[in-house]
Order: sequence, then structure tokens, then C-alpha cells
Amino acid sequence: MGQAIIITRTDHTAAELRALAAKCRNGAPVRRLLAIALILEGRSRTEAAEQSGMDRQTLRDWVHRYNADGIAGLESRRNDGREPYLTETQMNELKDIVIAGPDPKTAKVVRWRCGDLRDEVERRFGVRVNVRTIGKWLRKLRLTRLQPRPFHPKKDAAAQEAFKKTLAAV
Repeated sequence: MGQAIIITRTDHTAAELRALAAKCRNGAPVRRLLAIALILEGRSRTEAAEQSGMDRQTLRDWVHRYNADGIAGLESRRNDGREPYLTETQMNELKDIVIAGPDPKTAKVVRWRCGDLRDEVERRFGVRVNVRTIGKWLRKLRLTRLQPRPFHPKKDAAAQEAFKKTLAAV
């Protein structure tokens, strides 16, 4: 048998907690409110946890949060996740870089590939990411990795036209 759990916050009675649970639309805090109401009525922690569909230890943790923060402590906390690698300004700059295309002299490429963009992002922003992350960023920026066939910077348009005429004559 577990140790008895003590609710130190006496702002609400069991009946008031049940009334608050009836008004709540989210299921998780309702279960927590009802479990605490059962404990306030004198039920054991095991019995209150079983009737509320949780483990005794979980109920203990929720009682501690209720004691510390009141009813607001029974809400599920959301984690915003980790910080993004690039800020919004840097993402906009990346979009401009992709749209402008590479400079063949400095980038040593005639079109951007994800690996080339990864190296450019590392050079400009100091962030090293996977090639797949670059592809995800391109999709997020509503850009596609499919690009027209690249052209050589030293191409001769007149020679191409002459070749097309000789090919058509054959």
C-alpha cells in the first residue's frame, strides 16, 4: 500500500472540482480534477488512480502540481521544441540565395544541389546540417529541388544554332 498523499491547497472542495471538471472540454485535465476530487473525499491514492485511469505515481505527480499551481497546474504543458537552426531572416536570405542561383566563380557550381547549399549555409551562417534538412527547408520555402538543365557559362549560342541546322539537314 502506498503512502497517503496530502493535498495542501484547500481553495476548492471536491464538489467544486467536480463542477469545474463538468465545464472543462479537455479530457486530460478533467481526469486529473476528478482524481483529486476523489482524494479530497478520502479515497486512497490507489483507488483514485485506478478510477481515473492512471498510475499511483502519476497521480502523486499531479497532486504535487495541483498543490504548487492550483487548477492551472493540471493543464498539460506544451514544449515549443528546440530553437531552429536558422532565424526567419536567415531563411529569407537562403531563399534569395537559391532563387538567385550560384555564382560559378565563387561557388564552383552552375546550379545548386542540396550538398552545395549545405556547404553554402555552413559558410554563410556557420550551421552544419544534413542534406535532407536542406531539402526540407526548400520545401518549407516552397521551392523545388527540380531545376532546369544547367548551361555551361562559356557556351557558344552561334555554334549551337549551326549544329542544329546541320542536324536538321541530315
